[in-house]
Amino acid sequence: MPTSPPQISNAEWEVMKVVWQQAPTTANRVCDVLVPETEWKPRTVQTLLTRLAQKGILTYEKVGREFVYQARYTEAECTHAAGRSFLDRVFGGQVAPFLSTFIENEDLTDEEIAELKALLNRKKKR
Repeated sequence: MPTSPPQISNAEWEVMKVVWQQAPTTANRVCDVLVPETEWKPRTVQTLLTRLAQKGILTYEKVGREFVYQARYTEAECTHAAGRSFLDRVFGGQVAPFLSTFIENEDLTDEEIAELKALLNRKKKR
């Protein structure tokens, strides 16, 4: 397994969210969640599951007539990898310019500001 998860598309993220919530899960259960939400065909969901397995993000085993899927990476690992990829591409890997741009251009609640301050203070103490 590579040290960090491969990149995944927006549609693959939708599938992974269901897998993380329901794991271990079957293609039918993933379809039960996503088909009404997205209006995708079950075949589309199956294609996305297959693609995620080929990328090594999902594992699966055949149980009876169904394939049972499980994530090889946690949601936190995938989120971090996607965030790191974005930072590298857009901000040259630098966190401070990203945070500065985000904070200056977003309306933050007092609670969000307090949470960000607390995170930075905890990071400072490490």
